[in-house]
This record gives sequence, C-alpha cells and structure tokens, in this order.
Amino acid sequence: MTPDALNSLFALSIGFALAGALTSGYQAFVHRPAGFGLLQEGIAPSTFAAVPFLVFAAPFIIMRNTLRGVQVERRRFEFVMMATVLAGFWSLMSGSFFLMTLRATGLLA
Repeated sequence: MTPDALNSLFALSIGFALAGALTSGYQAFVHRPAGFGLLQEGIAPSTFAAVPFLVFAAPFIIMRNTLRGVQVERRRFEFVMMATVLAGFWSLMSGSFFLMTLRATGLLA
C-alpha cells in the first residue's frame, strides 16, 4: 500500500471516528439524536453553532439515516451506494482537515 493511500485511509477513519464521537457526545448531552433538523430552528445562536458541528458530524448522520432508511423504507441499492460514497468522501475531507489542524498546531508530527 502506498503512503498516499495509507494517509487517505487514515484520514477516512479519523473522519468517521470524529463524526461518531461528536454525534454520540451530542446524544449523551441532549438526550436526542443529532440530525440536520438542527438547522431548522430559525435564526438563533444555536443554529449558527450547529453549522460547524454538522460539518464534522454529517458522515455519521448520513450513514445512520441511510441504514435506518434501508430497514424501514426498503430503499434501493443505488440510493444506499450513493449515500455511502457521499458520506465516505465527506469523512475523508473532514478527517483531512482535522489531521491538517493537528499538524499545524504541532500535536501530530
């Protein structure tokens, strides 16, 4: 495996782990699952605070909603595959950003 592929796999894993940790922490704190409905609360400080949270938590929310939709609504394979690719790419980008931030602060060599 090339170093670039390994780096991408690590960023993908970190992105999904970060998304899961944020969503689980939110659910433990607020006692309800996180979702994109956080943006539907109108113009309020909590709505603006939800944007950066959702940027990093979105891969987990997309996959949770997709897998739940497969069980409940019997969604087609094409839809599930498209959502998985979207969540994977989003996770790769958020994981890359998180790793770049750690490297810039000197916490990661």
